[in-house]
Amino acid sequence: MTPPPPRKPFAMIREFHLADWFTLGNAVCGVGALFSVMSFLQKGDVLHIYYACALVLAALVFDILDGRIARWRQVSSAMGRELDSLADVISFGVAPAAIAYGCGMQGLYDRIVLAFFVACGVSRLARYNVTAEAHADASGKVTHFEGTPIPTSIVLVAMLAAAAASGAIGPALWLGAVKVAGFTLHPLVLAFALSGSLMISRIRIPKL
Repeated sequence: MTPPPPRKPFAMIREFHLADWFTLGNAVCGVGALFSVMSFLQKGDVLHIYYACALVLAALVFDILDGRIARWRQVSSAMGRELDSLADVISFGVAPAAIAYGCGMQGLYDRIVLAFFVACGVSRLARYNVTAEAHADASGKVTHFEGTPIPTSIVLVAMLAAAAASGAIGPALWLGAVKVAGFTLHPLVLAFALSGSLMISRIRIPKL
């Protein structure tokens, strides 16, 4: 019986295309944003909220560049598409939800809405991955999105950065807080509910 060929170290990394490295940059920025929120919760220094928001913006830049580089080099792969989706979940799903939590949306209803937002983002990306071929034109390019893309959560991140800059975080969060059946809801969190709902909607958005 012929033994299997020896496995080469770092074989998977050698298969990465240039665009994939930018996708990993996206993911690293998203993880950095999570760490910044943790630092804010530990130290209370609002600079960490700014860092978190800036890292999500940096993740968006990497996300835009990886697509442009893939088209420029005319190289794409199933792994690259999956890698992109996983990075987007971190940077534009989990990280914005964590920033919102750090800014004061910590009531029970807030947590439910933020979890809903992340679940919508995951579902939206999964739907895109399985329907991309069906929505492609003769050249193989996807012509439109169904539902708003998850990177649109950068609008929510910008909102939170503005709130932090004006001192409207924690107890001073915009729109205040209400008690419903003994549990807290910050009305501002409903912006995340709206964003999540738009992501899983059937709205058609042309892909540029």
